[in-house]
Amino acid sequence: MLTTAHDDRLPSFVDLLLDAVFLVDAGGRIVHVSAACERMLGYTQQEMIGRELFEFLVPEDRARTVEEAGEIIAGRSRIGFENRYVHKDGRHVHLMWSARWSERDRLRVGVARDVTELKHAEAIQRATYAISEAAHDAEDLDVLLRAIHRIIASLVPVAGLALATCDRRTRKLSFSYQRDCHGKPMALREPVACDFCAQAICGGRPLQLRESALSGDAAPSGDDGSWLAMPLIAQHETIGALVLKSDPGNHYSDRDKELLHFVSEQVAIAIDRAQLKADLLRAARHDELTGLPNRRLFNDRIKSVVARCVRNQSRMALLYIDLDDFKQVNDTLGHANGDLLLQEVARRLQRCVRGTDTVARLGGDEFVVLLEDLNTPEDARGVADKIREAVSHPIDLDTCVLRTQASIGIAVYPEHGQEVERILQHADAAMYADKRNRSVQTM
Repeated sequence: MLTTAHDDRLPSFVDLLLDAVFLVDAGGRIVHVSAACERMLGYTQQEMIGRELFEFLVPEDRARTVEEAGEIIAGRSRIGFENRYVHKDGRHVHLMWSARWSERDRLRVGVARDVTELKHAEAIQRATYAISEAAHDAEDLDVLLRAIHRIIASLVPVAGLALATCDRRTRKLSFSYQRDCHGKPMALREPVACDFCAQAICGGRPLQLRESALSGDAAPSGDDGSWLAMPLIAQHETIGALVLKSDPGNHYSDRDKELLHFVSEQVAIAIDRAQLKADLLRAARHDELTGLPNRRLFNDRIKSVVARCVRNQSRMALLYIDLDDFKQVNDTLGHANGDLLLQEVARRLQRCVRGTDTVARLGGDEFVVLLEDLNTPEDARGVADKIREAVSHPIDLDTCVLRTQASIGIAVYPEHGQEVERILQHADAAMYADKRNRSVQTM
């Protein structure tokens, strides 16, 4: 009698367990499930009994679960197998199983534990480490952003990702990264996208929007997915927003947003550090007044250009430029006007050359221009003439209008030297010769 009483109470005890107990026949059909299953997956016992267990599986996990079931039926018990199920509300639930086969009853007996929170914490930890490692290893911001894209795509479905950053001075938003899931450029309606990001930043929380509002292209099915903007905050300062595009027909869940919230904190720190590193590197290699490459960067560039000329048996030219009577401008009009003059000359020099050429400021009123892949020495002289004419046009400063002239020395590789020092010496000497010649002509 005692045994019978205990047998009658056993189902009630099983239903009190936090883990769910499943009885599944050899064909994969659920024979019995304990009450805990409803807490885990949202389905009542009546909704699950009689249906195949695989109906509730995430499709990507079905093949390996079939293989695992075969191992258990063959008599090999299992502890610690993990797979994912679709909750009644659509979210994914991670379950860890202990299972064995009862030959007498021809049933698989499985005990499932919900490890979703554990997997969630592990995912955040992995992403945190991965982002920190990427920030340490990345050569520049673009490389870092591509790494961040891959890391986030491993956490949630991402059809595309974009980054809007705030200018440190103006606080204006602009997009520095836009890529789809294949790494190809992604079209955005940037004014609308910037407004969308600004709203998320202002609210200090994630903001979701249907896809066509930003891309302008609705999916053929009519369900075009969505965009999610995540504010990026580093050191209590908003540095921008991360924008994720979902697949058509999908939208980011509250769990996705929660996961991305934790990850976005690490992303913000990594991007902020990368931007600071880039700013420091730029400051070290560019002239503060004109924004042109400085002497250090110019020296690196000319060495690289000469090396390519040697390798490709091509021709390059160096133009050494000095402004006439610049000291007089500083002495009579002040250094502020002298700075404005240098900034305008820098702009005019850049307009006289190709985008692949280098214009640098060595210091004071000394500029250099590197011209690569020249056909003949006459090409360099043509650019020099163009620069003289551009510089000679009146320059309207705040308090006056100035006219200035440029003395230019030209050195061509390989005609005037095959080593960097020799090329520099020839261009410098040619510049002083040009200055003397024009000084004699004006007397």
